[in-house]
Amino acid sequence: MPQKVIIIGAGFAGMSTACYLAKAGYQVTIVEKHNQPGGRARKLQAEGFTFDMGPSWYWMPDVFESFFNDFGKHVSDYYELHRLDPSYRIYWPNNEVMDVPANYHSLQQVFEKIESGSASRLDAFMHEAAYKYKVGIQKLVYKPGQSLLEFADVELVKGLFKLDVFTNMKNHVKAHFKHPYLQQLMEFPVLFLGALPEKTPALYSLMNYADIKGGTWYPKGGMYAIVQAMHQLATSLGVQFLFEEEVKTFTYGKNNRITAVTTYNATCDCTATHTADVVVASADYAHIDQEVLTPEYRMYSQAYWDSRVMAPSCLLYYVGVNKRISNILHHSLFFDTDFGVHGTEIYTTKKWPTNPLFYVSATSVTDNNVAPEGHENLFLLIPVATGLTGDTEDLRKQYFDQIMQRMEDRLGQSIREHVVYYKSYAQSDFVKDYHAFKGNAYGLANTLLQTAVLKPACKSKKLNNLFYSGQLTVPGPGVPPSLISGKVVANQVAKHFKN
Repeated sequence: MPQKVIIIGAGFAGMSTACYLAKAGYQVTIVEKHNQPGGRARKLQAEGFTFDMGPSWYWMPDVFESFFNDFGKHVSDYYELHRLDPSYRIYWPNNEVMDVPANYHSLQQVFEKIESGSASRLDAFMHEAAYKYKVGIQKLVYKPGQSLLEFADVELVKGLFKLDVFTNMKNHVKAHFKHPYLQQLMEFPVLFLGALPEKTPALYSLMNYADIKGGTWYPKGGMYAIVQAMHQLATSLGVQFLFEEEVKTFTYGKNNRITAVTTYNATCDCTATHTADVVVASADYAHIDQEVLTPEYRMYSQAYWDSRVMAPSCLLYYVGVNKRISNILHHSLFFDTDFGVHGTEIYTTKKWPTNPLFYVSATSVTDNNVAPEGHENLFLLIPVATGLTGDTEDLRKQYFDQIMQRMEDRLGQSIREHVVYYKSYAQSDFVKDYHAFKGNAYGLANTLLQTAVLKPACKSKKLNNLFYSGQLTVPGPGVPPSLISGKVVANQVAKHFKN
């Protein structure tokens, strides 16, 4: 068995991979470009405010619990979870507001008020979604996507049509609900999966199950509490972390193998070479494939990457306010503009949005430790197309003013004049900080033609000891899939070298 593993990137997928391989007896080192673990889930601290820089929704608590259980631990050993109720608030046009209660019966009552008969149809929808969640999370996401034979599973074959792989999400939702508000509520979880609902397999109604039945939670201390927990676990398993080490080149040896990884440290303006028996790239797949590997070892062409359907990029704002904002929830979705127009601008016409939907997270509503007393911590997100040009601070400010005006109008109070901390983050930052292909924030879109074996492979076909984990390979984007990705790839490493 090879002994020394180098993992590129200390995000969720990288740390998950490291934990599983360390448990299996490998000597694991993670090299990370930044000065802290977390990758896109890094933490930003400034002027008394603490912001999660990336993921902000905690869904699928069972996946997190399963991860820690694999190491004889529990989530509660590391951080405290609080279920949000209401889960989130939606601002509709015409000054209408909808709170999504955590209690299922209460949610049915909300549905029924909007559309007569929809409570029973929600039951039918959720019954199907529960099956998809069970099969999808317990079976499909653990397939490494190396061969179609992996899916020669009796339950999978028998349940193929129940999984709605060949039906799109938009038609699936429309078959159950007629009111546009209910349709948009049920389509919202796939908006960030990277394709319009009409391009997303209805299999992903499993996300509605995660939302409505699994619940929306908050880890005390923010999403970075998960990063800290995984870092602590990995360290306890013997994983070594090398921060501020950006991978630049590989050294190749006999039998199509990587023998060493060379990194650059900007702080000391120096390089270091790390020998390796196995390399797992949890950094941006396209960057490793096209810019770090030499041409003869690349798995894919530039044309291949250019043809991929990417999940959105984002305009992000980290905002500190020197007052408490009344009548605001932890999570708010501003769906007060045309859902279809913004979706088309993200995925079809690929242009800066004219009047975007946006999302606000106010963690200080739940957690007193993320902002100074009497202050509010705001994280604002506008999904935008990938590969856009013209990402300037002036443009970011224009969008900030646009969405803040709408927020102030809906909340009936001034906010901008109370801003004491402001930082924007967008496409060019994703490229600079993460080498994100086309500035993507979420990875590949979960379209039918980019599912399972049709995703970039988690094992190189040209190098015997190069593997990939993370959002551009199986099982896909999101924090829970990233944890699962680490387990899948660690199993592939063990299987490959055993054979």
